[in-house]
Amino acid sequence: MWRPSVEQAATVISPLLFVLLWHLLVTLKVLDQRFFPLPWTVVKALGSLARSGRLWRDLSITLYRVGFGFIVGAVLGVGLGLVMGVSRIVRALLDPIVSGLYVIPKIAVLPLVMLVVGIGETSKVVIVAIAVFFIVVINTTAAVLEVDPIFIEAGRNFGAGRMRLFQHVILPGALPSIFTGLRLGAGTSLIIIIAAEFVTANRGIGFLIWQSWNTLVVENMFAGLVVVALLGIGFTALIALLARVAMPWQRDR
Repeated sequence: MWRPSVEQAATVISPLLFVLLWHLLVTLKVLDQRFFPLPWTVVKALGSLARSGRLWRDLSITLYRVGFGFIVGAVLGVGLGLVMGVSRIVRALLDPIVSGLYVIPKIAVLPLVMLVVGIGETSKVVIVAIAVFFIVVINTTAAVLEVDPIFIEAGRNFGAGRMRLFQHVILPGALPSIFTGLRLGAGTSLIIIIAAEFVTANRGIGFLIWQSWNTLVVENMFAGLVVVALLGIGFTALIALLARVAMPWQRDR
């Protein structure tokens, strides 16, 4: 009982310490209050945005874009990654293409995406899906390749065919790294959608941050940043929950 209690306390205390440090640095004028408002000022800005309804409108739009894009990119990435991991031929054919396209900044291809699918919601979903896809496919391929060959050989010795070997040895062995890739993909999806909303949207949390910066309503800008941080924490917690469900043998770790 001691260890979980300490971990839970640390999870709560660390953000509080961060907020306290922020407050002290502003109060001691180490940070300029014109550009770094007090935490309480940001909380009041959040409350004002919530009461006006703007926060919920922008949040729902961003969640739709990032959620839909993440699901599409993750499903395609895991699927192709598994195929590349188990098939040398497919891996040899696609690995150079995946490696080459991965290093291209995804936000840089947003204009091309808009040319192909238009400037509406579809372009923002597609750019998120592209960013998530490459991270997940690379992690999934590596996860399959990192499964201990001893386990695979043991499965073969017990008469497991290809499908059973995949279901009972390769996939369970690869799941931890696959979920790591999904977690990285979730973080990247938020980064990409906020950047896309900076330049191609008139709604969304990214647009709220950008507009607040342009009009020097700094407390609203920080309120948007806090929302993004909370979304990151929420996505991470959700993926961790899914991982615990998918990998019950790791629940005690």
